[in-house]
Amino acid sequence: MDRLIFALGTLALIVLLLGLFALGWRGRRKRQQGVPRPVPMPDGLEEPRFQALGQYVCTTTAGDWLDRIAVYGLGVKSNATAAVFDEGLLIVRSGAPDVWIPRADLEAVRLERGMAGKFVEKEGLVIVTWMLGSTAVDTGFRTRSAEDKTPLVSAITELLPVDPAETSEEQL
Repeated sequence: MDRLIFALGTLALIVLLLGLFALGWRGRRKRQQGVPRPVPMPDGLEEPRFQALGQYVCTTTAGDWLDRIAVYGLGVKSNATAAVFDEGLLIVRSGAPDVWIPRADLEAVRLERGMAGKFVEKEGLVIVTWMLGSTAVDTGFRTRSAEDKTPLVSAITELLPVDPAETSEEQL
C-alpha cells in the first residue's frame, strides 16, 4: 500500500512539472508573438559552397543564450544539415521546419561553449548571429564532425558584409 501511494505521488509530481513546463513554453510563445516568421528558402539555389551534418541546437535572442525563441519551432533541438549557399545559410532540420537565413540578414559567426540546452567543449558550437525582422537572434549548430566546424565558420564568414573600415585599411 505504501508503494502505491508513493508511486501515485511521484506520478502526480511528474504530471504537475510537465504541466508547468507547458505553461511556461506557452507563455514564452505568447510573449514572442511579435517575432516575425523566418523567410522561406528561395527557389533555384545552386550547389552549396559547404555543408555539414550535425545538430541544430536552438535560436535565442542575440546575446542572451537562455532566451530561446519559442515561435515557429525555432526553440526545438533537432538533427540537421547546415548548407552554405551564395544566397545565405540553410539549416535543414529533421522533424522541424527548415531555417533559411538570407545573406543580407547575416551579422556574425563565432564559436562558443554553449547556449540554451547544449553545453560542450570550448568553441564546440557554431553560433550565427542574424536579423529575424528587427530582432537580432543567435542560432546554434553543433557539427557532427569536429573537422567540419572550421570550414563551416569560414564559409559563413565569406557571406558576411564587409566592414568599410576594414576595406579602407586593406587598401592602404
